[in-house]
Amino acid sequence: MAKTQDFTKVMQDMASAFPMDASAMQGAFKTQAALAEKMAKVALEAAEKSTEISAKWTKDTLSKITLLTSAKQEPTEYSKAMTDFASAAAEMTAENLAAFAEVAKKVQMETVELMLAAGKDFSEDATAAVKKATAEVTTAAKKAAAAAK
Repeated sequence: MAKTQDFTKVMQDMASAFPMDASAMQGAFKTQAALAEKMAKVALEAAEKSTEISAKWTKDTLSKITLLTSAKQEPTEYSKAMTDFASAAAEMTAENLAAFAEVAKKVQMETVELMLAAGKDFSEDATAAVKKATAEVTTAAKKAAAAAK
């Protein structure tokens, strides 16, 4: 019966002949984790601000509805109250949508800045890792060539 060859030793020898620097992977992980933390901060700040805008809008709307639903002396006062409410609601809508747009604009600007900075960091890390790996592989190849002679 044929015995299956164990390639464990062969793979270990091959891996030791071409060493890999784990610090490059650790550096990339740390850079990515820092980017994720900054992106999360931007998202959480936007969510907090959006929640504040929504809560204020709701509170203002409820206060206007209170005025709308109060009892009036004359029937014409009801139509005036409705007109006033509609006008106030339209104004609040415009103001709050502008506030949401500002939040979105800020998020967009901060995200672009973070991505540009991250691209630069990743490019620098990758360049350094490739240079180091190239030097190590060249050294290993020279050693292997010298040993083969």
